Amino acid sequence: MEALNGITGLTTFVLGTVFIVLLPGPNSLYVMSTASRLGWRQAALGAGGVFAGDSVLMITAVLGAASLLNKSPAALQAMQLLGALYLVYLGGGLLRQARALWSGLAAAGNDAPKPNRHHPFLQALTVSLLNPKAILFFVSFFVQFVSPQAPAPLLSFLLLGLILQVISMLYLALLIVTGVRLAKLFGNHRRLASAATAGVGVAFISFALTLVAS
Repeated sequence: MEALNGITGLTTFVLGTVFIVLLPGPNSLYVMSTASRLGWRQAALGAGGVFAGDSVLMITAVLGAASLLNKSPAALQAMQLLGALYLVYLGGGLLRQARALWSGLAAAGNDAPKPNRHHPFLQALTVSLLNPKAILFFVSFFVQFVSPQAPAPLLSFLLLGLILQVISMLYLALLIVTGVRLAKLFGNHRRLASAATAGVGVAFISFALTLVAS
């Protein structure tokens, strides 16, 4: 009860979180593309990486890193640059996979492209930790809904974090189901699979360019 009493504008927080989670971003795109290319098990590992990354960002924000980033624009810019470079790296890998599919070097179905070196959990964790959308969310939105006079601020933050992760996991589960269904379609249409993979790669690179431009 103390945790709930320390939260200001719970309805606003829930609605805002839903809308922000639904916005297309690197995390959701990565999970869905992993499901379509590698199946639900690998995508579930990716979703776990997103969950872990968001948890780290939440804890960091609560412990005061939000204040540090607000006072040091250079630190935020450095994080944005790292995120952009990693998104370009992932996008380039997907474009190479798309080219291999199109030329017949990689078959659909059982021979679907696998991650080159990194485990889906670690890859998704990195995407999440360097995701500017997530960083800015925790810095500018998440920390505002606990009153400075909250009787138990840590419990209030814990409750908000739990609400956020439940919403995020429900959405990622929906993306995994959608991605697996797409995989069945792509299994019989190699050129379509190649075009979709290339589209995801271009989207990752577009996220990176938008981040650098901003």
